[in-house]
Amino acid sequence: MLIIIHSETNQHTIARNLGRSEYSYYFVLKEYRPVLERLGRVVEVVDPQREVDALYLECASRGEPCVFLSFSPPHRTPVHLACPTLPVFAWEFSTIPNEAFAGEPRNDWRTVLAACGAAITHSNYTVNAVREAMTEDYPIVAVPAPVWDRFAARGEQLQGQAPAESFRLKIKGLVADSRTVDLNAFGPKHLRRGKGIDFAAPITEQELLLDGVVYTSVFNPGDGRKNWEDMLSAFCVIFRDVDDATLVLKLTHHDAEEALGDILHHLYKNQSYRCRIVLIYGYLADPDYERLVQATRYVVNTSYGEGQCLPLMEFMSCGKPAVAPRTTAMIDYLNADNAFLIESTDELTAWPHDPRKAFRTLRYVTNWASLCRAYQASYDVAKNQPARYAQMSAQAVSSLQGFCSQAVAEQRLRVFFAQLLESSAALVESPEA
Repeated sequence: MLIIIHSETNQHTIARNLGRSEYSYYFVLKEYRPVLERLGRVVEVVDPQREVDALYLECASRGEPCVFLSFSPPHRTPVHLACPTLPVFAWEFSTIPNEAFAGEPRNDWRTVLAACGAAITHSNYTVNAVREAMTEDYPIVAVPAPVWDRFAARGEQLQGQAPAESFRLKIKGLVADSRTVDLNAFGPKHLRRGKGIDFAAPITEQELLLDGVVYTSVFNPGDGRKNWEDMLSAFCVIFRDVDDATLVLKLTHHDAEEALGDILHHLYKNQSYRCRIVLIYGYLADPDYERLVQATRYVVNTSYGEGQCLPLMEFMSCGKPAVAPRTTAMIDYLNADNAFLIESTDELTAWPHDPRKAFRTLRYVTNWASLCRAYQASYDVAKNQPARYAQMSAQAVSSLQGFCSQAVAEQRLRVFFAQLLESSAALVESPEA
């Protein structure tokens, strides 16, 4: 079987596309690839319009099954190819787009899903949303990006090391530390004073020392779904008088000033506090990313919804419990044994690519007081309940193994592809059906 794969962002364009729309599909493709290679021959294409059907016709001439996996949302998935095409997509809203807008018929995802005949997504939440719009038996499977094996192995290596009170990371990029940066430079324009950050300065390597109870979140600050404002303000309030609580925000974006500017303004507004906030903008080599994971006690998410949330999955696979809401894709792997759960309520919102901003779906708003309680309870466990923390850590590893291991992904994809091949063969034998 030939499996053709494509993402609009690839290894050559990822650096300039960080933080842009759909950039994370490339990371999902990378995680899928080793599993797909166990199921068939894999070819990655750059130009689907030119390459996919040529490969498909070659396969057809020798009777070899062939499928094209487009790692993209349905409205960016080609539907006119001869090759069987499946969108592989993430979604975190209560309904899928079910009407055309902006002059693009594919914005009605039902049109694309019907044309493709099947799809792959990453959570049961999305499977339910698709089947509600299509039919109860529409062929769609939830296969999260299989990150567990790689990060659980890192976690085992970290557990074998002697515990350290502090961790040093080398970072090639910008680091803004609430204890050293002059936040007055990021106040209201008429009140700004002091020296800010030279965002245009050449990128240099610097050292970061982390200690105490470290909370970490990895996200794109330009993504309106991440709700980092609540994460930050609640942390500053609860740990206002706590010296050894640190929140690390590892920011994924293509523009340093755009990534850090608004967050630094919020740091200014939330003063004063004794806790520490560290913003990291730049590249972390694997050893330093591993040290960031090792230094972290809790991974944090306060988003309005997630299609799967790769950073949350990665840190939890390493044995780091979460502080997060149990909504959307996170329903599949968060529970009270591996996370401090944040309450949330739903509210009307628009599909993110709808220029009309018409209210057609729901998102999930964090309960700020519940987030504060989760911070307080998690800090107490980290400081005073080592046995409970160890149990939560083990539960995180175990839960994520059942959710996003390569074995789970391979089994689900193998069964799904077999069913699709069986149904297509039946149609060939009985075209009137």
